[in-house]
Amino acid sequence: MFTGNAVFDLLLPGDSRSLKAKRSYVRPIVAALRRFEVSAAEVGALDLHGRAEIAVAVVAAEATHVREVLDSCERMVAARPEVELLSVRRRLYGVDDD
Repeated sequence: MFTGNAVFDLLLPGDSRSLKAKRSYVRPIVAALRRFEVSAAEVGALDLHGRAEIAVAVVAAEATHVREVLDSCERMVAARPEVELLSVRRRLYGVDDD
């Protein structure tokens, strides 16, 4: 069994000056990520209006499948024209990892 996660650091458009406006950008991205059968949530920069951190987690029997799913998620987020993907932090854990 392998688990993997990725945290996407996003720069939101200038018009996201309220938490309501911020949610209007974050919610569709989280919903689109969940179509990849991953757990997804906004996890950081919660009080910053122009930034967001969204994390995804996936569990699979093969490490290659975990990597493929995380790659697909990253491509989808990077392709969103309304946000700028600043960075991605990824981790992969196997049964032997402590």
